[in-house]
Amino acid sequence: MYALRLLPFLSLLTLLLAPLQANAEDPFKPFYGEYSGQAVTSVGEVEKRELDVSISPLRRGFTLGWSTTVHRASGKIKQAKFSIDFKSTQRDGVFSSGMRNGKFGNKIPLDPLNGDPFVWATVSGKTLVVNSLLVLEDGGYEMQTYKRTLTATGLDLQFSRVRNGKNLKLIEGMLTRK
Repeated sequence: MYALRLLPFLSLLTLLLAPLQANAEDPFKPFYGEYSGQAVTSVGEVEKRELDVSISPLRRGFTLGWSTTVHRASGKIKQAKFSIDFKSTQRDGVFSSGMRNGKFGNKIPLDPLNGDPFVWATVSGKTLVVNSLLVLEDGGYEMQTYKRTLTATGLDLQFSRVRNGKNLKLIEGMLTRK
């Protein structure tokens, strides 16, 4: 009888502690922070890049933001800035992107069959891997992969772009934790 009275209390306690357990098992926690650095291309046109990356917690996921300033050999400068929310999925360790708002205001993935990228993230050891799949007009594909590996001072970055099996670009760089 006494145990039955404790059941509602134990249920409430479990609900209150669940977020703490989720944070303890958060595979992205070691990556949280601000980083900056440089990278260069090693496949394709040689370009110097300045990089800034921010990785922060989000309920049931994380937010990844980054900006890139590209200094082309011609002297032209190109800047890009992105931010993607990632949420847990039913597959353990696989996080889906939320890049636009759905009907009810929740962040949801874009539609790759409409020319948008489909983006997802995983952690493999000390490496945060973000993949972006594009379905091309002719039905071919382009896959972009960002690998950000933890180091003693920050992150090593490796970015690759493959189109229909052909390596188009490889970028490598080092970022320091701020």
